[in-house]
Amino acid sequence: MSDPAADPMDGFDTTIHAPNRLRICALLDTAGEAEFAAVQRQLDVSASVLSKHVTVLADAGYVEQRKAVRDTRQRVWLRLTPQGRTAYHAHLAALRAIVGT
Repeated sequence: MSDPAADPMDGFDTTIHAPNRLRICALLDTAGEAEFAAVQRQLDVSASVLSKHVTVLADAGYVEQRKAVRDTRQRVWLRLTPQGRTAYHAHLAALRAIVGT
């Protein structure tokens, strides 16, 4: 359980805060796991833009990539790591503290 005296702003995470990375985390938090192409369509970004954001999140230990064959083609699946889910929820708490909700 977290320390109730802790400052929620401690959870503000500049890695997650970038709009597309925040949207990736939100989507993966809800979906559990999503195919790269589905995330790309949902965010309406190019594959290279999504790849760059996923790389930042993966380098931070927040997102894992899993490769699997689907319909005879290699696909990449994305999911939040436990560390990523914790960081995302802490970031949301920090945002709520900022806006006072």
